[in-house]
Amino acid sequence: MKISNILMFLLALANLNKIAGNEHYMLLSPNKKIAVEFWLTTTGEPVYAVSHSETIVLRESKLGLVRSDNDFSTQLSIDSVSDVETISEKYKLLHGKRLNCSYTANKKVFYLRNRNLEKINIIFQASNDGIAFRYYFPEKKDTAIKIYKEVTSYHFNNTATSFLQPSPDARMEWHFTTPSYEEYYKLNKPVGTVAPNQAGWVMPALFHDGQFWVCITETAVDTNYCGSRLSQFSPDGEYTVQFPQPQEGKSGEPVLPTSTTPWITPWRIVAITDNLADMVESTLETDLAIPARYDVSSWLEPGIASWSWVILKDDSTIYSTQKRYIDFAATMNWQYCLIDAFWDAQIGYDKIQELANYAKTKDVKILLWYNSAGDWNTTLLTPRDKLLTHESRSKEFQKLKDMGIAGIKVDFFGGDGQSMMRYYANILTDAAKYNLAVNFHGSTFPRGWHRTYPNLVSMEAIRGEEFVTFGQEGADKQPAHCTVIPFTRNLFDPMDFTPVNFSGIPNLERRTTKGFEIALSVLFTSGIQHLAETPTGMTLQKDFVINYMQTLPTTWDDVKFIDGYPGKYVVLARKKDDTWFIAGINGEKSERTITLHLPFVDKKSEGVLIADMENAEDLTESKPDFSSPITISMHPYGGFVIKTK
Repeated sequence: MKISNILMFLLALANLNKIAGNEHYMLLSPNKKIAVEFWLTTTGEPVYAVSHSETIVLRESKLGLVRSDNDFSTQLSIDSVSDVETISEKYKLLHGKRLNCSYTANKKVFYLRNRNLEKINIIFQASNDGIAFRYYFPEKKDTAIKIYKEVTSYHFNNTATSFLQPSPDARMEWHFTTPSYEEYYKLNKPVGTVAPNQAGWVMPALFHDGQFWVCITETAVDTNYCGSRLSQFSPDGEYTVQFPQPQEGKSGEPVLPTSTTPWITPWRIVAITDNLADMVESTLETDLAIPARYDVSSWLEPGIASWSWVILKDDSTIYSTQKRYIDFAATMNWQYCLIDAFWDAQIGYDKIQELANYAKTKDVKILLWYNSAGDWNTTLLTPRDKLLTHESRSKEFQKLKDMGIAGIKVDFFGGDGQSMMRYYANILTDAAKYNLAVNFHGSTFPRGWHRTYPNLVSMEAIRGEEFVTFGQEGADKQPAHCTVIPFTRNLFDPMDFTPVNFSGIPNLERRTTKGFEIALSVLFTSGIQHLAETPTGMTLQKDFVINYMQTLPTTWDDVKFIDGYPGKYVVLARKKDDTWFIAGINGEKSERTITLHLPFVDKKSEGVLIADMENAEDLTESKPDFSSPITISMHPYGGFVIKTK
């Protein structure tokens, strides 16, 4: 947008505002492409709208909250408005799409009062990749107050479409373990489509309107708030922030946000770009996350893990199999081996100690599975109930540290209530004191927590590889499903999908090719990437495939979006040191030919291209020519990976 056009736009708004009798305020992003407008309606309701390149992306949308003692959603008045402040920050992540990150934004604060003269501040920040806002109650009150609901909404144009994952209702399905963020996405649906369950839609939530892409999510969810979703109903394309259902908490502890004041709420994020590249390359969620609360760099390193359970299930949690998987990790130059459920009963602490000692001689570290459960689910998998209190956690974590265990995987959480958010945070904080990495399964999504709690290496919150092993339906839906994930669940946060299976699933027909599977090693990111392939299956692969899997990076320095569309296909490039990995998958049943323009790769570079053979039954290796664009034909449900040298 040209400066002259902006001035004309603002003048036109000013004239309209004089007629309406309410003053409107504008905050622009540093590049002046994104504009967020704030005003009060004639009844004192706070509202906002967002535009990109002079095009409205969010129509008039609601702001405000209703507390147990006061209503901050209507009859508000403006005390004052701050000047625009420039926010600039650089920070480093232990793992993610980019290790060295930076954030620049313009900030404006609106100081408001309700009809009882109680204060609320609404804080807006606008960066080049989106806007964010949060609420702050500045007055001190020692009595705990509850927020009954957020009025916050996101009002899309009726031309927009959505790519959303429905949330199952709380404590339903298998052993009452929902919600666990493990549903298939509803793709390219008109905004306003009703969610199939009362629990609504989960975040991150992706929308498309013309040339614009929008992702709705949240970050800086602390122990004084709950996790949120988007409403089941969205009439006229207006989605509302929806709090968890009453069952989503620890017994007798808060589900809805409850706190004394001063009190600041999580950031509501509206990432907005006019192309998919800027969306995929954004770090907006971690940009606004709470900075790291402690340093783990002296004892924790990202890595890759072998894992028996995904293919071999519970019977594999025995001493001899786990020793074989330790050897597997060592042979593949992987850093970890995860020992899953029932290790306490089928192996025992003494034998786990032996495995840990053996793994150390192989330069491999052990991770152990735990059941988080109190009374919020009825799963019988053990060990369970050992992490429920600070005292029991500390006792168990000290034992693990003495044994030389490197981390834990904690499964089957009870939802998004405030007490459950606090439980996650308490596990992470206590685990860090004993030098333990943490991976959550059967869980919510991370919301930037891997910045705040850097020993958080991953979370599940996805319908991952295990569902391919549960039945043919999962295998059939896998190709398209995987093409959605880099734009949604794995857009900002680490994700434990447990990808890469070359040798197939017992008793099922795998739809994806080996080229598709090897590409997932680059497309999906996780602080510790647990891979699905078995030791026997890996020995059957060609030498160049094994060599590639032995040299996978454990972290990435940068990411670039090359091509794709959610539900159809995706091609990304990730950088490690001076090497680029370019990977693509085809989620459709027809062949797709793509032309790769890679200006960031030196034309004189050498490299390897690993792709499906003509019959798609195996992989082939060739040398790509970077001096001109590279044309690749991806088989139905196929894929490829390029590694530069």
